[in-house]
Amino acid sequence: MKRLILVGGGHAHLGVLHALAKSRQKIDALLITPSAHQTYSGMLPGWMAGHYSLKDCQIDLRPLARAAGVKLIIDQVAGMDAKRQCVVLSDGRHLDYDFVSLDMGSEPNLSWLEALGDRLLPVKPLAEFVRRWPDIIAEAAKQDHFKLAMVGGGAAGVELAFAAQHAFAERACNASVTLIASENGILPGHAPGVARRIENLLKKRGIALHQAHAVGVENGLLLGNGQQLHADVVITATGATPACWLKLSRLGLDERGYISVDASHRSNSHTNVFAAGDVCTRTDTVMARSGVHAVFSGPVVAHNLIASLTGGRLIRYHPRQRSLYLLATGPKHAVASWGKFSATGHWVWRWKNWIDRGFMNRNSIKVKQS
Repeated sequence: MKRLILVGGGHAHLGVLHALAKSRQKIDALLITPSAHQTYSGMLPGWMAGHYSLKDCQIDLRPLARAAGVKLIIDQVAGMDAKRQCVVLSDGRHLDYDFVSLDMGSEPNLSWLEALGDRLLPVKPLAEFVRRWPDIIAEAAKQDHFKLAMVGGGAAGVELAFAAQHAFAERACNASVTLIASENGILPGHAPGVARRIENLLKKRGIALHQAHAVGVENGLLLGNGQQLHADVVITATGATPACWLKLSRLGLDERGYISVDASHRSNSHTNVFAAGDVCTRTDTVMARSGVHAVFSGPVVAHNLIASLTGGRLIRYHPRQRSLYLLATGPKHAVASWGKFSATGHWVWRWKNWIDRGFMNRNSIKVKQS
């Protein structure tokens, strides 16, 4: 039988698992991922704010893999040789493949913030962030004036800043939150009206906004304008970079080191390699690195993997001209962003909650009790 290896349990590979479960193809399929549970990033701010339990936000990959006939390997890929058609695990094992699909996201670029030491908390990997966040809440509750800085003015940074502020307020912590965005401002790529709504809410919630480059120093951040900010903890949701081992994979990469793929999400250098999500770059169109595209490209990658195994025709993923973003703002309230349109209110949060819970339900398989 032909062997298919799935590297990473990201959003796109959830679609692949569902497709394999339906197709019943006789293949030797493996899924390599660091954890048996995938934390859904769309609900992470809601979990931080206290609206969800951790169980609400995590997808158990084990029953999905069993239903798809895929062997689950809890490990990390540390290398790959596309010419030899093998991946290397962290323990040194080499696994050969006929086809491989990569959906393991990106890694944080912490080069400007390393001086922070233990004060630094990257959002990725999510497992480590989820482990440490309760400790931060506990520490904030004990201190007289706890200071949290959020570096990153994109959608993730904005949502996490709001979530942290709400979590502190709900527990009556004497704590403050500061959001640091780039000189270009918050929410690049979104309409000016969306940014204005968010800026107004930041002021209303007491979250200070700085638009400047930030460098980590021993006790906080040094901004490009010379201002120094003390911070007990710095969360970062910016500066993603591809996995370093991709440089030696012999795959065709773009100038930043991401896997170069075509409209079918197939590698431009190796026809038996596919990639989706943050790990790749489309060469035929400009496409933002967003969980929205990872979710919607999943069925396309699934179809193309099965087609490659069976000799079928590949299809293309056509990204939408505009994507809907529902940005949580701490309490059960959110801002909608769709092209030039924006709206705000508690009804937007209910809409987001309905979409997120629907996604979780579609990717949850109840384990029958014996």
